Amino acid sequence: MQLDPEATETATPITCARCGTAADGTPPTWTCSVENGSRRYFCDDCARANIRAIEGRLDSSWW
Repeated sequence: MQLDPEATETATPITCARCGTAADGTPPTWTCSVENGSRRYFCDDCARANIRAIEGRLDSSWW
């Protein structure tokens, strides 16, 4: 199964929910969190800085 090239061009780019850094393509090392039913992505730097809160399953609004 191939992806539709037009669909991938119009897809919303992934950005860090904390600092706003934009990802180039699909970021395999970023952290994904589901908060209040929506996905939130965090870049490597933000995830490392808040790893204890992430492991404690605190919503990002608490960090």
